[in-house]
Amino acid sequence: MQGVVKSYDPVSGDGLVMCDKDLKDYELAPNAIDGSIFRMLRQGQRVVFDLDSQGRAAKLRLGSEVDMGTPGV
Repeated sequence: MQGVVKSYDPVSGDGLVMCDKDLKDYELAPNAIDGSIFRMLRQGQRVVFDLDSQGRAAKLRLGSEVDMGTPGV
């Protein structure tokens, strides 16, 4: 799934990602950025993510131009 970081608290790790497809807000899983290149997130940052078993945004990562649906790619 693709989306945009809506909010992120670097102290607690709490945050929301809004999905491009359904415009729903998904809470970040506690380990959402573990093992990724991210050390923190900023509001408006575009990400690709999966949903964990509890419906939270997990495994955040950067997408390629193709993943993000960039026109002309």
